[in-house]
Amino acid sequence: MEIIPAIDIIDGKCVRLTHGDFDKKKIYNKYPGEVAKIFEAAGIRRLHLVDLDGAKEGTVRNWKVLETIAIQTTLTIDFGGGIKSEKDVQIVFDSGAALATIGSIAVKDPELFESWLLRFGHSKFLLGADVKDEKITISGWTQQTEIWIYDFIQSYIDKGIQQIFCTDVAKDGAMEGPSLELYKNILLKFPVLHFIASGGVSNIDDVHRLHDIGCKGVIVGKALYEEKISLSELKPYL
Repeated sequence: MEIIPAIDIIDGKCVRLTHGDFDKKKIYNKYPGEVAKIFEAAGIRRLHLVDLDGAKEGTVRNWKVLETIAIQTTLTIDFGGGIKSEKDVQIVFDSGAALATIGSIAVKDPELFESWLLRFGHSKFLLGADVKDEKITISGWTQQTEIWIYDFIQSYIDKGIQQIFCTDVAKDGAMEGPSLELYKNILLKFPVLHFIASGGVSNIDDVHRLHDIGCKGVIVGKALYEEKISLSELKPYL
């Protein structure tokens, strides 16, 4: 199982939100590149980089941060937040991301997303499924749809998507433990999916449990920054 630290960016700084609330923002480092180098030095190979300004404004904003990290490290970076056009996708790849992370557009405009899959290749995208009560939420978790998570995943597996991560809105940033039952159900229905857990990880035991149920990766955020999990504890997975 791959450990994937998250770096969330607002105004070029490394921050974390609770439940996606911009009013509950905590700045951890003014220089995300420094954080990325620390992760790389510990043996981390992949990074989940989120442009929260871009997500809020509907266009990629913090691509310079991506570019800096891509130049200064060898980390495999997936980058999301504000990707709404083919131009945004191109900027993300030109700035050094290995994968573009797509969320709301896959729900709101599947035809547009499918055109990107054909243009850039299915392996270049990480699909994010934000969930509340097993239903997909979009637009920074402000809108809940009636789309069942399992139907959503199946539809994009059918279109060639290879990697999906799922965030339970109720768990993100709360450090109350991941949604194990939800993830078990997803893995039961899609056993060959490259599935990445996200949200709620609060200690190393959570990481072990996600490994044991078959997750291929886990995105870890606040628990690292709050030192609830140390990089040394993650060594067996690095």
